[in-house]
Amino acid sequence: MSDVLLVDEPAPGVRRLTLNRPEQLNALSRELVVDLIAQLRRVNADTEVRVVVLRGSGRAFCAGADLTEHFNAEDAMDVGRTPLWDLLETLRVPVVAAVQGWAITGGFLLAYCSDIVVASEDALFRDSHAALGLMPTGGESQRMPRRIGTFLARDLMLTSRKFPAAEAHAAGFVSRVVPRDELDDAALAVARQIAENSPESVSAIKSLINRGMETDFGTGLRIEAINNRFGVANNEPNAEREARLRALRE
Repeated sequence: MSDVLLVDEPAPGVRRLTLNRPEQLNALSRELVVDLIAQLRRVNADTEVRVVVLRGSGRAFCAGADLTEHFNAEDAMDVGRTPLWDLLETLRVPVVAAVQGWAITGGFLLAYCSDIVVASEDALFRDSHAALGLMPTGGESQRMPRRIGTFLARDLMLTSRKFPAAEAHAAGFVSRVVPRDELDDAALAVARQIAENSPESVSAIKSLINRGMETDFGTGLRIEAINNRFGVANNEPNAEREARLRALRE
C-alpha cells in the first residue's frame, strides 16, 4: 500500500481511510483509486471492521479525478468507470464521509456513495461536468437524484454551482455541520456509535435502505419482509441480541 492512502483504526471496529494527496487536493489518481478499491475489499473480508470513516488530508476532501491522468491519451483512466463507486455503496459496513473544503465532482460522488456525511462549516460540494463539457461516467446522473432529489440534482448538475455545507445540511444531504477543527472528532463519534451497535443489524439495515431506494415502496416492503423472514427473525435464538436485551433490562 502506497502513502497516497493512509489507513488506521482510531477506535475499536473503526477503519479510517485518509486520502493523502494534499498538494493535489486529494485528486483521484490511478494509484489512489487502486488503493481505495483494495482497502474497501479488505474491509469486506474483515469481520472485525464495523464502520469506515473516509476523510481527506489537508484543506480539501477531494477535488475529483486527477485531470492530468484523466485526459492522458496514452494511459487514460476514467475514474467513473471503475468498481470504486459500487463497492463503496454496497460495502458490508457503513461509510461515514468526513468532508472539509472542496468535494468536487468525483469527490462529491465519494460523499454521496457514502452512508452518512459529516461536514465542516467550510465544506463546498460541486459537480463540474456541465461547466467542463464532460459527460457523467460514474453514475452521477442516476445516483445524485436518488440521494438528494431530482429537482436539486438538476439544479446542481446543470448549473455546476457551489453547494455549501449549510445548504447541504438543510437539504438533508449532510447529517451534521461542525467547525473545521471538530470535524474528525464528530465523524469519529458517529462511527463509534455505529460500531457499538449490532453488526448484523447494521449491515442488514444499510442493505435494506439501499435496495429499497432502487425500487418502489411496495417492493421495498417485500424485501424487508423477506429479510426478517416475515416477522420470525426477531424471535429466533440469537446470543448477541439476547445479551443486548438482557443488558437493557438490567
